Amino acid sequence: MDTVVKPQYNDGVVKAFTLAAIIFLVLGTFMGTYAASELAWPFLNFDTAEITFGRLRVIHTNTVIYAFGGNVLMATAFYIVQRTNGRPLYSNTLAWIQFVAFQVGLLLAVISLALGMSEAKEYHELEWPLDIAVALVWILFTFNFTMTIAERDKEKVPHIYVANWFFFGLLIMVTYLWVLNGLAVPVSLFRSYSMFSGVQDAMIQWWWGHNAVGFFLTAGFLAIMYYFVPKQAQRPIYSYRLSVVHFWALMFGYVWLGAHHLQYTALPDWVGSLGAMISLAMIIPSWGGALNGMLTLSGAWDRLRTDYILRFLIMSLAFYAMSTFEGPVMSAKTVNALSHYTDWTVGHVHAGALGWVAMVSIGAVYHMTMKLWKTEMYSMSLINFHFWLATIGTVFYIVGMWVSGIMQGLMWRAYDEYGTLAYTFAESVAAMHPYYVMRATGGVLFTTGAAIMLYNMLMTIRMANARQTNLAHA
Repeated sequence: MDTVVKPQYNDGVVKAFTLAAIIFLVLGTFMGTYAASELAWPFLNFDTAEITFGRLRVIHTNTVIYAFGGNVLMATAFYIVQRTNGRPLYSNTLAWIQFVAFQVGLLLAVISLALGMSEAKEYHELEWPLDIAVALVWILFTFNFTMTIAERDKEKVPHIYVANWFFFGLLIMVTYLWVLNGLAVPVSLFRSYSMFSGVQDAMIQWWWGHNAVGFFLTAGFLAIMYYFVPKQAQRPIYSYRLSVVHFWALMFGYVWLGAHHLQYTALPDWVGSLGAMISLAMIIPSWGGALNGMLTLSGAWDRLRTDYILRFLIMSLAFYAMSTFEGPVMSAKTVNALSHYTDWTVGHVHAGALGWVAMVSIGAVYHMTMKLWKTEMYSMSLINFHFWLATIGTVFYIVGMWVSGIMQGLMWRAYDEYGTLAYTFAESVAAMHPYYVMRATGGVLFTTGAAIMLYNMLMTIRMANARQTNLAHA
């Protein structure tokens, strides 16, 4: 009888990306919590320019989005593409070059942003040399990922699993959007001017900005969901056909949405209206995808009592459904008039960032840790504790910002009987203080959970290494 030989996957680089992701999760959430504390207690803004809110906020967003999120995406993409195509990576060497280049780029980004060298563009603050470096790393990522799929055994793996299609959308669109938004005329090594100006620059910036959310923070993490939810639940995806519809709707719909960030500006009115209309239409495929993931547990909901990793994955889908409803509602002009430029937007962003992106990533990383190091987690009870810290911390954060944001919007447009503003801006800031404390508290809880996760992972790796050493000496 012929024996089935399992392919030898290139998991060393996946382990490196996975561990780097959680280290950056701890660092990024700590910086975010400190930045939130600076708003609650202004005396924390010391004279050191590098850690004042204006700079720390930018470093925080880059760390959690690109350092944590980017490392998670690279780890899961290389993990998934090998297993869904039954072959190792096209080039392990290129994967390691990508890992080293990406970490060096992240370090340089933190240094440059701390020193105030920034393009001041949302989700795209880096200066032009680092812009080019990021694009090259992403092209390298795309090439290695694509070639791994291209060289699969097409008789054994005739079709490409849907998670890989979502990764394709991420890889192609982020490269394209990043390069176009970053087009600039360099005037020195650390200074450049955008090729766009005025309202065109605003439109291009938010075309990139919202699609950074749509393709980097949504498409890639939906790929994670479509692989790890069925794996952790030990059930097939509820509807593969629905997942394909979800993919194409996301690809064709998301690129139209950026203009809804620019309601009541110099942007032509019809452009904002178009963005809002398509945003509202995108609720349908988004909820279809969320339900597809949740219904995968049909007949197996009892697993949530004991499977703490699955809790993270399912909770992330609940936040995904909520965020993809709230965002389109906030794009409507009537709601936007109240919500825009307030803390409501901050709450919405973090409902997606903490509730959706971080939780689905955490669930995936816990799953991968056991598979990659071939051992059980050091402590399952710590995973349960982490789940409750993350969930309660997220709820504290977003509820505080929802209440704060609605109060801000109402105070800013309140008039007295003489037709003058009823409140000064300083009065609205003072009213926010309890909610800023609430946000900082949520951040402390979430960061504590991240630190516990890192400890649990390191102890798991140590335990696995000790077991291998004992086996080698046996």
